[in-house]
Amino acid sequence: MRKNIVAGNWKMNKDFFQAQQLLTQILSYTRNSQPSCEVMVAPPALYTSMAVDLLETSGVKVLTQDVSAHQSGAFTGEISASMIKSLSAFGSLVGHSERRQYHGETDSHCNRKIKNLLEEGLTPIYCNGETLEQRRSGQHFEIVKNQTEVALFSLSAEEIVKVVIAYEPVWAIGTGETASPQQAQEIHKHIRTLIASKYGDNVAQEISILYGGSVKPDNAKEIFSQEDIDGGLIGGAALEVTDFAKIIEAFSS
Repeated sequence: MRKNIVAGNWKMNKDFFQAQQLLTQILSYTRNSQPSCEVMVAPPALYTSMAVDLLETSGVKVLTQDVSAHQSGAFTGEISASMIKSLSAFGSLVGHSERRQYHGETDSHCNRKIKNLLEEGLTPIYCNGETLEQRRSGQHFEIVKNQTEVALFSLSAEEIVKVVIAYEPVWAIGTGETASPQQAQEIHKHIRTLIASKYGDNVAQEISILYGGSVKPDNAKEIFSQEDIDGGLIGGAALEVTDFAKIIEAFSS
């Protein structure tokens, strides 16, 4: 069954003490409320262990922001799926647009990372989405189709239902362009239809698809009300507990 999820991606923000403070605030918030969705946070990797320890009794799941395509070896600076598992984290983001843009990550890399996570019993949150140029040239459906097929379609039906997908309209992040809830829904439905064509509708209806296009407290409710949008991958608004809480509460309002 599809789950509603709000996941905060902190990116490269917060020093150790700021991270500790934010995690403590999130812990306090979840203790004093009953979120109507699953809540996840993806702090910088240095803080994974602290986050797991602080949030242990909160129900909030901890993710890393990336994982290696390799299982072990001479790969300086990389973090393997087994290392993530050893810290009792829940899973990892894979294929975030910034990893693609700045580190040359491809859908094939993503496929290997997803498989490594699944082998360790962890949850991949696979990010896809088109750029402004691709959107303007009308390639967005094809781009997302290719990303989905290359990264995911070598998985079995039993495996793919363990993946969460996060659609990021890269063209609407920091460009001055705006993606409407209807445009987001259109692509989310496209992704679910692609999965249904490969694995059947029952499988497609099991997979949560999140929206990663600048979700904020004032637009979260309308975005989350779309039929095929199951939550959000939150960037800047996840760095302040007040904004993050308001987005979480969009599912109960």
